[in-house]
Amino acid sequence: MKILITGGAGFIGSAVVRYLIKSTHCEVLNVDKLTYAGNLDSLADVSSSEKYRFEQIDICDKPSLSNIIVDYSPDLIMHLAAESHVDKSIDSPDVFIEANIVGTFNILEVSRTYWGSLKHSKKDNFRLHHISTDEVFGDLATTDDLFTEETAYEPSSPYSASKASSDHLVRAWYRTYNLPTIITNCSNNYGPYHFPEKLIPHIILNALKGRPLPVYGDGSQVRDWLYVEDHAKALYEVITRGHVGETYNIGGNNEKKNIEVVESICNLLDELAPSKPGNIKSYNELITFVEDRPGHDQRYAIDTTKIKNELGWEPDVNFEEGLRETVKWYLDNKAWWERVLSGDYALDRLGLDD
Repeated sequence: MKILITGGAGFIGSAVVRYLIKSTHCEVLNVDKLTYAGNLDSLADVSSSEKYRFEQIDICDKPSLSNIIVDYSPDLIMHLAAESHVDKSIDSPDVFIEANIVGTFNILEVSRTYWGSLKHSKKDNFRLHHISTDEVFGDLATTDDLFTEETAYEPSSPYSASKASSDHLVRAWYRTYNLPTIITNCSNNYGPYHFPEKLIPHIILNALKGRPLPVYGDGSQVRDWLYVEDHAKALYEVITRGHVGETYNIGGNNEKKNIEVVESICNLLDELAPSKPGNIKSYNELITFVEDRPGHDQRYAIDTTKIKNELGWEPDVNFEEGLRETVKWYLDNKAWWERVLSGDYALDRLGLDD
């Protein structure tokens, strides 16, 4: 089976590629523009596989996208390419509109043309899987609510609005053109190879350098945390066994306040990296509360009942285990993140959440 993946050099995309190459019989074509967050180093373990191929293509380049899909003739397409950082979307929303809305439109159109050209079982079995986020739902009103597949959309940031728009486009192409699509909405991912702009790697690397650990507001914002390798397995289950036209929510069942996440990282570093920078006795001393983000959602939490009942998927990794593995990975893979940070990035420019 041949799968084309957009955004396969990104954090989640690379986890999916690694899983497919190592744990399935699938062949994979990775289509990625290689923006600042795309990193082929994250695919070093599988890049030499005969089952793997890479093409540097921007999904906003419709002719090139169409040509590569026709050339590769995939059985399935998984669309993960997206701009995903909330703070950057507030500063530069146009980039998110272009990549997440126009890019998804291009994927839908070239997939529709390609699917229309297929014959017999290949056409019957084709699927386009659009990977999205729980941020499209906005935030939850109470501590007991959960996002379900029927939750109304109420995005709060340019990022989440652009992803909500892309979800609506996918549903419209299914309804209008019968294009066989599936959507998944996931909670906050974490794990190895995470780009340092996101909360967990940002805190780890700032702490190791003895820099302030910025926390928005009072840190009471709640997120559900999903280990990225669990997510990769879930996405494979959905693309191979999910029902056309359906949406599946994917979560880790690990709700944590942001301040709890930061404190847990500090405690792990106290244990695993006892040689601390400066004169601090504990990494917790570096925690610094900063002005809250505009329109910051207070709580996300996902109901995973549907994917569990229909596909039998549940997360394997709890947060404590996954966070320990993540911290250890960053301690053991200094060359990877130093290479990332050797570009135009500075830790004090990177984001604090999501």
